[in-house]
Amino acid sequence: MLCVWFYRAGMINMKKIVLTFSLVMLPFAVNAVDLVGTVPVRMTSDTATTAKTMAINDARRQILIDKLKPYAISDQLVPAIRDAKSTDLTNLISEISIDGERISDTTYSANITMTVDKDAARKWMADNNVQNWLSDGGNTDVFTMRITLRDPIADWAQLKSLARAERVDFATQNITGDVATVEIPNSSRTSFTIALRGAGWKTSADDGFMRVWK
Repeated sequence: MLCVWFYRAGMINMKKIVLTFSLVMLPFAVNAVDLVGTVPVRMTSDTATTAKTMAINDARRQILIDKLKPYAISDQLVPAIRDAKSTDLTNLISEISIDGERISDTTYSANITMTVDKDAARKWMADNNVQNWLSDGGNTDVFTMRITLRDPIADWAQLKSLARAERVDFATQNITGDVATVEIPNSSRTSFTIALRGAGWKTSADDGFMRVWK
């Protein structure tokens, strides 16, 4: 029986070690931001040259929306990009490549890949009043959480209680519908994540931030 107790105790400790190790590794996952997108396009106009220009402009808007939506308030981002002039969006793309290009007299089709310029996109969103949490990579003191509230009043009260218990500076950035955007000190990330999981919350490292839900 004594051997069984030590075995079980060892397994429990091992689970704690694995959990702590996974939490320590979170910064590496959180700092990865995927801003490369590919879309197939097909456009017809009076000339192939005009069709290509239209196709590239359309691809740019699609990729900007798809790649920036995880880091911004969608209801603000989407109309801002759709209403913007194509020339105003050009500098938000740092790289472009085209594969499978097909051109006729009036039609253009291809697979277009673009890389969003993170710094330019962050500045553009700020200038156009689009709330976002795209990190500039310079502030390592805080990290962002996107929290889905199943029961807004009860869940929010529990989160604030956990933050007080862990002495975490819980700074609310935005609440839209049932999703809250919160920043906490980077030094509190591990302890607060453990507290969240212990209270029944689930967490997942995403590109540039952490998702929290029940």
